[in-house]
Amino acid sequence: MKKKVPKESCIMKLEEAVKYMLDDEGMGPLDTLQLIDDIQRLGLGYRFRDSTKSALDRIICSEKVMDHSIHTCALYFTLLRQHGHEVSADIFENFKDHNGNFKGSLAQDIPGMLTLYEASHVAYNGENILDEAREFTTMNLKEMLGKIDMKMGARVSHALEIPFQCRMQRLEARWNIEAYTKKDEANQLLLKLAKLDFNMVQSMLQRDLQQVSCWWKDVGLANKLYFARDRLMESFFWSVGMVFEPQFSECRKGLTKVAKLITIIDDVYDVYGSLEELEQFTDAVERWDINALQHLPGCMKICFLALYNTVNSIAYDVLKDQGQVILPQLTKVWADLCKLFLKEAQWSHSKHIPTFDEYLSMGWLSSSGPLLLVHAYFLMEKNITNEAIECLNCYPALLRYPSTIFRLSNDLSSSKAEIERGETTNAISCYIHENGVSEEVAREYIRSMIDENWKMMNKELVSNSIFSKSFIEIAINLARIAQCHYQYGNAHSDPNDITRNRVLSIKILGATPLSAAVLPPAPQRPEAGLSVLLRAAGVLVPRPSIKILAAAALPPRRHSVAIGSLAPEGWRLLFFFVLPTPWCHVPVPSFLSQCIQNTSLC
Repeated sequence: MKKKVPKESCIMKLEEAVKYMLDDEGMGPLDTLQLIDDIQRLGLGYRFRDSTKSALDRIICSEKVMDHSIHTCALYFTLLRQHGHEVSADIFENFKDHNGNFKGSLAQDIPGMLTLYEASHVAYNGENILDEAREFTTMNLKEMLGKIDMKMGARVSHALEIPFQCRMQRLEARWNIEAYTKKDEANQLLLKLAKLDFNMVQSMLQRDLQQVSCWWKDVGLANKLYFARDRLMESFFWSVGMVFEPQFSECRKGLTKVAKLITIIDDVYDVYGSLEELEQFTDAVERWDINALQHLPGCMKICFLALYNTVNSIAYDVLKDQGQVILPQLTKVWADLCKLFLKEAQWSHSKHIPTFDEYLSMGWLSSSGPLLLVHAYFLMEKNITNEAIECLNCYPALLRYPSTIFRLSNDLSSSKAEIERGETTNAISCYIHENGVSEEVAREYIRSMIDENWKMMNKELVSNSIFSKSFIEIAINLARIAQCHYQYGNAHSDPNDITRNRVLSIKILGATPLSAAVLPPAPQRPEAGLSVLLRAAGVLVPRPSIKILAAAALPPRRHSVAIGSLAPEGWRLLFFFVLPTPWCHVPVPSFLSQCIQNTSLC
């Protein structure tokens, strides 16, 4: 047996120490809840599922009297719901006055307000008290923003932008690690584990990305389909948003391939094909017949063959590993998606504007969310059941709610100019056309629909399900990555600086937006062959080690580049990335260009 490397050994020891804390029956309920919340926010929840369940069960059964602060009750409520326990929202009735309103004195308790605000986002439909809590906390937290210290203000602003329940887990872990570092009462063992785990996962994600990059290069579609978006990184970002845990590497790579093919085929229907050609392509996918190739136009031939080979390969791997024949299920969801793409192309060709209900009844399916989740189930599940297969064939609510959020979030990213020019048929334009309202009224209605679907999805967490908790979490993660991806515009079709930096943060160790980095002066001559410090963001490098983080040649024809800034304790690694050669095609600061030019090439 191979000897474990020191970093792995350190992670195991820290994990045991944190597990010991979770299992400590002498720890008070509030301290235990806070520990669970910290573990979850720091991206460590997947390591402590069993211990977390035991700790929550222990708190539920405990006869110890918890303090009745709003913070404790809201944290208790939130964590229980997030982990599949039924708990009544009536727990918050004690915080109302005789008029039925939340007590005004609560507004002075900022941590309590923030926790209650987060609790209001695990609500179900019809829970009016949580709707009132959201309105009450949102109003008061906004009013207090300019009156509280910077650290608490950052937490409040972050939560008001998007609550934790709706955030992409991987990006949120990064943000919370940085915030937790500044926390006065931070648990140093937990913080160290979080940093080591984050970097371990990042390293695995980079290996996954390298492998799917090789696959994409071998497929060769980017060079053949001039009209299609080449968005491999964005597709990988989606897969990480759905499932980042190390044990699901194969699922992640498979989802990246599926997402990339969805983008290509979507462009075939939107940009390339005539209606007659699209009907031929749809028929070929529905029949899943390799002989259909001869009847397809040039570009569609290679597109269909790439789809055919990739899906068959996924089905083969599942058959080989589990003995399950899933090809009929996979081809069905692809055929269903292509038929919906064809219908939307027909709408566009005829200038037809559907009713809002007609649009949405198709839109949640054509979002590709159900297709992604069906593939995710077969790629990650080790105990595939016939009952689950039959359920997936009918596109159950577990697929519908996150896919609806996916569709509506995408539509909200449409620009005002696009809608005014009539360039896109989406939920906003359909609602405006049907109801004769302003764009802002339509957008507000779409936001309310997203909120309603979140409430229904929250209920899925505590409902008896034939699906595993892991798959339910992936379904919820689809909604999270959708809201993240479209928060600042359409990151797939028209990426901006914010969306690019988010996508890059999955590829880059310790990513910091380049514009935010404090850069040291360029050296006259960086040492050739310098071993770049592949350490995590925030890990300090002693001054004697190196005076500047520079560039190193990597075979074949690539360069790794590290950017650092001088901190009081030493040099701090801010940014790490890999550039292809020729590097001049990538916009980088001139001093980095100099570093690369002065580094011997392999």
